[in-house]
Amino acid sequence: MKLARDTWLTFQYEAGQLIHNPVNIAVSLLQPVTFLLFFTPFLKSVMGVGTYSGAYQIYVPSLFSAMGLFSGMFAGFALIAAIRQGVIARLRVTPLSRVGLLLGRELMYVLLISFQAVVVVVVAVIFGLRMQPANFLLAMVLLALMVLIGVSISYVLAILVPNVNVLANVTNGVTEPIALLAGVLIPLSVAPLWIKEVADWDPFGWGARGMRQIFEGHLGATVVWEAGVILAGLAAVAVVASSRVFTREIA
Repeated sequence: MKLARDTWLTFQYEAGQLIHNPVNIAVSLLQPVTFLLFFTPFLKSVMGVGTYSGAYQIYVPSLFSAMGLFSGMFAGFALIAAIRQGVIARLRVTPLSRVGLLLGRELMYVLLISFQAVVVVVVAVIFGLRMQPANFLLAMVLLALMVLIGVSISYVLAILVPNVNVLANVTNGVTEPIALLAGVLIPLSVAPLWIKEVADWDPFGWGARGMRQIFEGHLGATVVWEAGVILAGLAAVAVVASSRVFTREIA
């Protein structure tokens, strides 16, 4: 109960800080909405999709995966800033548990990226996407798991590599190949066989494929539940690992 309470209190604090900066929220929406509006027509033309609804069913899941990956993996920079500004030190002297401090911050990113996803889907619906609300909610579950994985990995990197310049190079070096193998930049249908085989080890690729089936209305597809199991297991491992590193290093 104490862990849940500490996590909730930290989440409330971080969410309050987020809400009081609406400009930052608006700026965070600029890239995904821009990609949605400008990249989808190219995808429709290149892949020969007949309707914009079909194009959005293909691209929005890929965009969700990219949001979960890049937004999550770059969260470590905010943690470094919080440590340098003394925010973590001030919270550390309170009775709040270290794990609660970490989980509350991670859930704030789940909230932020979930809000971005809602805006993206609303815009896509305006321009032709058609999907059931229940399908969207299931896709959001997969997105939340991807965010937790990305943020947890990013926090571990930020604690172990507290230099911003080095962290930027490491993060870019990790996220770019993961995104490529997930098919969020270039469809894997045009990739060589050996790349497709390597991509089977990319959890974000599983998430993208699972969400694509969800957006197409195939909730019972095997890949949906395989993606859920893989992402849930990896998210649990990543959260536990980041909690241990955070607890040990932020003493």
